Amino acid sequence: MCCSSSAPATSIGPSACFAASVAGVEESVPLARYTTIGTGGPARWFARPESIEELQDVLRWAREHDVPVETIGLGSNVLAHDEGVNALVLKLAGALVATEVQGDVLVAGGGAPNAVALHRARDAGLGGLEFAAAIPGTAGGGVRMNAGAYGREWTDVMIDAVVVDADYVRTLTPIELGLSYRHSALKAGEVVAQVRFQLTVSSSAAVKSRSAELLRQRKASQPTNKRTFGSVFKNPEGEWGAGRMIEDCGLKGHCIGDALISPRHANFIENSGGATSADCIALMAEARRRVHDRFGVVLQHEVQFLGPLELPAE
Repeated sequence: MCCSSSAPATSIGPSACFAASVAGVEESVPLARYTTIGTGGPARWFARPESIEELQDVLRWAREHDVPVETIGLGSNVLAHDEGVNALVLKLAGALVATEVQGDVLVAGGGAPNAVALHRARDAGLGGLEFAAAIPGTAGGGVRMNAGAYGREWTDVMIDAVVVDADYVRTLTPIELGLSYRHSALKAGEVVAQVRFQLTVSSSAAVKSRSAELLRQRKASQPTNKRTFGSVFKNPEGEWGAGRMIEDCGLKGHCIGDALISPRHANFIENSGGATSADCIALMAEARRRVHDRFGVVLQHEVQFLGPLELPAE
């Protein structure tokens, strides 16, 4: 099920050239340790830029050497090829994960965990970001997919985002970013370095209470204590969500290898032991086929693929 049309992960570029031009870059770093599902082979290159300047340096090198770029955040919402990823994989660090409150505005680095951003807002008595308690990712990842939960999404609270590529550092509004349901117009090689959220004056107690309630709801309905990459498929238009359709096909608890459709929520895949990304892709393909046969709906994957992974066409 896993297509591997590109060259092996060890084939990109002369390492000496890279090491000489960009500091702090590692080679052949296993991605399984950085993904929440716990699968995936090595990244050909791996870097943790700590500033916009460092980020732009590595992006320029990648363009000059025709190396694709991926950003993994906290490793949720991604599935990496078992044989590795022919790319420079970035995990933001330093100033790019910092958070700061400026009046009623929360400024978060693109790599800032949502939980940290929410805690900073709570401590400042600012509300509006509580729904992020149900989203295990980063501020920048939320921009890239217009993340959302419980009826709210990034575009509801975002002022703008600083987007960096090899040539420019630009500040873009939600409209300029083309945000829609689980989608943005961000292109390959564009990385969100900072996000500004417009929040509302509340109280720490109120923010804490609402966040705790949403976390309780999430834990009651989702396999939060299992290794998953988050939601598998986007919810199609209509009354039924992807999870309900998959469940109606009798697939809860169905497994291929050690990949398991969660008995708690059918739109999640659990790694029940030694699952591979190939197992996950095969399970996704089976769920997608069954839903199409039963409902005539072609589910679109929400999880982002790293490397030459794809689902077979319906």
